[in-house]
Amino acid sequence: MSNKIELNAIVPQVSLKNRLDQILAELFPKYSRSILKQWILCRGVSVNGNIVDLAKTKMFGGEKICINVEVKKKDPWKAKDIPLHVVYEDPHIIVINKQENLVVHPGAGHDDDTVLNALIHYFPAIINVPRAGIVHRLDKDTTGLMIVAKTTFAHTHLVKDLQDRKIIREYEAIVMGRMIAGGIVKSPIARHPTKRTHMAIDYSGKPATTYYRVLKKFRAHTWLQLQLCTGRMHQIRVHMAHINYPLIGDPVYGGRPRLPKAASEAFISTLHAFKRQALHSTMLSIDHPVFGIQMKWHAQLPKDMVNLLNILEIDMNCYKE
Repeated sequence: MSNKIELNAIVPQVSLKNRLDQILAELFPKYSRSILKQWILCRGVSVNGNIVDLAKTKMFGGEKICINVEVKKKDPWKAKDIPLHVVYEDPHIIVINKQENLVVHPGAGHDDDTVLNALIHYFPAIINVPRAGIVHRLDKDTTGLMIVAKTTFAHTHLVKDLQDRKIIREYEAIVMGRMIAGGIVKSPIARHPTKRTHMAIDYSGKPATTYYRVLKKFRAHTWLQLQLCTGRMHQIRVHMAHINYPLIGDPVYGGRPRLPKAASEAFISTLHAFKRQALHSTMLSIDHPVFGIQMKWHAQLPKDMVNLLNILEIDMNCYKE
């Protein structure tokens, strides 16, 4: 089953935006920016009668925009009995410690094996909350703390607090390279121009800021604590790779493992066997959306990251100049 969508509008003569995708977002706010971009790429958008398939096409005012697309009806989200590690719950919110190899929201290839499906099974009424209560995401193989709203009221307040940077999120990561000291990365991020599942530094992208400090240095790696000031997709992974300290195990941005000289076979095999980005959400702090009190949770590092730190420590202690 599908729905046919037909939309028409005239580009305003005065607008702060001039790219086609930006203009569409202003003209049709009911639809998300990503959906509108998909319609452009699928040749469902015409300007003055001509099909346009480039989101960056410049508009000058007065153009006639027509959208003509067919959208498949989505099946309703399904409940699925997937274990959730709940670290806190009250009538308004749930805080979970997400395991690896678990996508947060249904998408291509993941229809019913996500955090969202698990939440609906755990608390069926959450299906009536926008996005099933999900306030922010973690990547599939990033572990750690996530907050979920159980009511629309709580969701609205938490999303606003996230946008206003009132929710504090700290992470720990193990990166390739030996850092001298901590610092800050302030580099805008956008979707990669050719690899659509990747993100990249793009100075026309959205602002992104990551603070980091060194917890421990090893021979050729560093254990970091990081704090997000913004929440762009893959932000920590992209920022660390950008400054040439990619996360161990990152399959997208990590590159080849960096081995210190005279590394043991055990060290090498452990490093090669680590198949996910070494990233964990360790701390989450919010102002409760109903009670108004500040609340904070911590999540210990998972076993695989603890084991990785142990082998790095052994390598550092065993090696002698």
